[in-house]
Amino acid sequence: MKILFITPYSSEGASNRYRVEQYLPYLRKDGFDYHISSFVSSEFYKIIYKKGHIFQKAYYFLKSFLERISNIITLHRYDIVFIHREACPFGPPLFEWLIYKAKKPIIFDFDDAIFLENFNPVNSFYRFLKFPSKTKHIIRMSKAVIVANRFLKEYADKFNKNVYVIPTCVDTEKFNVSKKNNDPLVIGWVGSPTTAPYLDIIFHVMRRLSRKYDFIFKIVGAGEDIFIKEVKVENFAWQLSREAEDFKSMNIGIYPVSDTLWACGKAGFKAIQYMSVGAPVVASPVGMIKEIIQDGVNGFLAGTEDEWVEKISRLIEEPGLKEKIGLAARETAENKFSVKVNVPKYLQIFYKVCHSR
Repeated sequence: MKILFITPYSSEGASNRYRVEQYLPYLRKDGFDYHISSFVSSEFYKIIYKKGHIFQKAYYFLKSFLERISNIITLHRYDIVFIHREACPFGPPLFEWLIYKAKKPIIFDFDDAIFLENFNPVNSFYRFLKFPSKTKHIIRMSKAVIVANRFLKEYADKFNKNVYVIPTCVDTEKFNVSKKNNDPLVIGWVGSPTTAPYLDIIFHVMRRLSRKYDFIFKIVGAGEDIFIKEVKVENFAWQLSREAEDFKSMNIGIYPVSDTLWACGKAGFKAIQYMSVGAPVVASPVGMIKEIIQDGVNGFLAGTEDEWVEKISRLIEEPGLKEKIGLAARETAENKFSVKVNVPKYLQIFYKVCHSR
């Protein structure tokens, strides 16, 4: 049985790594063969979020479009097509429709509310080329649909009866608990250029905390250096090779998001990654995060500026609490959000689609 995986990004794209690539060894072990075709290659990814590079981006886009045409021509080689998010980041679901017409069973997976308009200043130009409404059509054309949370399932259920929830999972052997250095204390955020605007929520929080405590605010992956008056900020570019180590270096992780429909569709995965390395998380109580974190048990929820200050302060002032919350967070990650726990559900979907052909 051979599977064609169609993904928007190469390994640099987090959702591709965690919702596709980390399951591949398990599929191979169970006798599945596969090929991955990513629209944005590693070379394309290096410039896609940078300003300028117009001709390079046009070249890579054309190359990627031709790759998708090649996928259609060679469909006869595959038994199942797995589409993560979309075949092409722009335009209607042309390639998905061609796969459907070729009578190839589709497994469709998505981990964001991609059926909504999402305005972000980082990619505001590209949003005019997006077709969020295509999501429902892809769902209808699919044999099975995998989503990251119940909010997304409620949408997908309207168009397909075979919808399964599998959270975005972490390899808890790679993301493990290591001894943390508390001097200096590190409060950390890991994200991307598209999620960096959420940091505005906690700028004043960090200023208030810096007047009481000595800490470093570590920012990874924002796409630009961010400075906050009165706060010791260290900026780092995201690098795949040190992803796990960045999380392990943090004593407290923060996960601020705005209370929007788009945020309700998010998988809360960065919070899960903090938890997997035993770093207590303080997060906005939005969407799935309220299912992941039990306030005061395995993390903290903060809906106002005062709550952010109060709960981070408690973790700073009470080392025993920080350790207790961190261990409970790790246990949650192992029991609910590890690859090993969720891989049987993942494999079962492939077997069901195989038998329904």
